[in-house]
Amino acid sequence: MTTDPTTDAPNRRALIVRGGWDGHAPVAATNMFIPFLEEHGYTVRVEESPAVYADAGVMAEVDLIVQCNTMNTIEKDELAGLRAAVEAGTGLAGWHGGIADSYRNSSDYLQLIGGQFATHPSKHPDHVRGEQSDNYLPHTYEITDLGREHEIMAGLQDFALTTEQYWVLNDDLIDVLATTTHPVQPYHPWHRPITSPAVWTREWGRGRVFVATPGHSIDVLADENVRTIIERGLLWASR
Repeated sequence: MTTDPTTDAPNRRALIVRGGWDGHAPVAATNMFIPFLEEHGYTVRVEESPAVYADAGVMAEVDLIVQCNTMNTIEKDELAGLRAAVEAGTGLAGWHGGIADSYRNSSDYLQLIGGQFATHPSKHPDHVRGEQSDNYLPHTYEITDLGREHEIMAGLQDFALTTEQYWVLNDDLIDVLATTTHPVQPYHPWHRPITSPAVWTREWGRGRVFVATPGHSIDVLADENVRTIIERGLLWASR
């Protein structure tokens, strides 16, 4: 699937901020989307930490922030710069832990995003080996009624993956385009299925925020559905 080239945005500027936990392959993952952004008219700048957010001059010129920075920390001036940029109209987009599990030290960052990773349930304890694959479970992403009417999800159908399934804590100011449901298992402590947002958008000031929770690994990002959703989400979020 491809994105409509009529949405091209010539002379736009995208800022990629990547880093944090290496298990999410922040360099390789973001490199997958740089050609797409350049093909759509963006000049792309890459930074390896959120320090750039504190540079008001740089942030004033950014149309889109693509963040892939998991389990890191953010300083007060960096967060203030990020929030100010989004409120002024800069788009913020990302996937998986790179945006939904970025800065656990900041409740104000969590408020900006609207949803926070809580856990990814694992396999049966007898099958846990201390590896990332312990948390790879088959599950389905279901497009909501709102999602079916949204340009990001247009033409897509529900789809299944075997990867980490994010359990997300969220507020009601997000517009949920797709969900995923965690079933009840006898080895888990919850007692009924839990449905979490899996793809959502959020309007914040004059800016837009886009989040997709699938994206743990390169093969997941390469899935046609996931890549299409992320590519469209980047364009939707941009100023």
